[in-house]
Amino acid sequence: MSVDHTKNIIEVSGVSFAYNEDLVLENVDLNIHKGDYLGVIGPNGGGKTTLIKIMLGLLMPKIGVVKMFGEDIQSFEDWSKVGYVPQKVINFDVNFPATVFEVVAMGRYGKRGLFKSLTKEDKRIIGDSLKQVEMFEFKNRIIGDLSGGQQQRVFIARALAGQPEVIFLDEPMAGVDSLAQDQFYQLLKKLNHELGLTLVFISHDIEAVVNEVTEIAFVNRKLSYDDDPKSFVKEEMKKLYGDSKFIHHHKHV
Repeated sequence: MSVDHTKNIIEVSGVSFAYNEDLVLENVDLNIHKGDYLGVIGPNGGGKTTLIKIMLGLLMPKIGVVKMFGEDIQSFEDWSKVGYVPQKVINFDVNFPATVFEVVAMGRYGKRGLFKSLTKEDKRIIGDSLKQVEMFEFKNRIIGDLSGGQQQRVFIARALAGQPEVIFLDEPMAGVDSLAQDQFYQLLKKLNHELGLTLVFISHDIEAVVNEVTEIAFVNRKLSYDDDPKSFVKEEMKKLYGDSKFIHHHKHV
């Protein structure tokens, strides 16, 4: 799918945010367009996760405006358009007695309501979501019995079950082996190209991200770069990161 630069799904304008007196984001402007596959990168404590939480309405900016589908984030209500795969979703109680199907079904509650029974159409969508991530044959398995990579696919399916237009993924490769990571990147590319989903993907794995996404946003308190990943590699990476450009162990801010 080609990116439609005339249609903004998310608009971040002049956003600043601080935890107490610690300024984490300063005057950030960022537009996410329909069809983007945006990689959000930056150094330890640079504000990547904070920026995503602000775009999701989980944090309110101290200064600035965020719009989701043209509506101010504070009054936006149609959250079924937005999918979210948070950090460390694989680090949950492995004894949690839910099947894969039941976990993905949770993604329908935004559409159906929490206490409403699933319809035949809901079950079809859940099945289709599992097929998209190639996990349909595991639908009756207990989620805790799956590998980390398989669990991540299930959580992607849970997001897909809500039929969103944009999905946010915050460090989805954490704890996943290299083979599963390669398969996961292939899945994300398919979701972007074939389903036309807009993806916003936070990662510390700079080398992998620049080879996968269509756009890079470099966040280190300020938004220092927002453009093509190839240009980032050629012109910006050394300037922004210096000799410590690849950082693999860090706290989330």
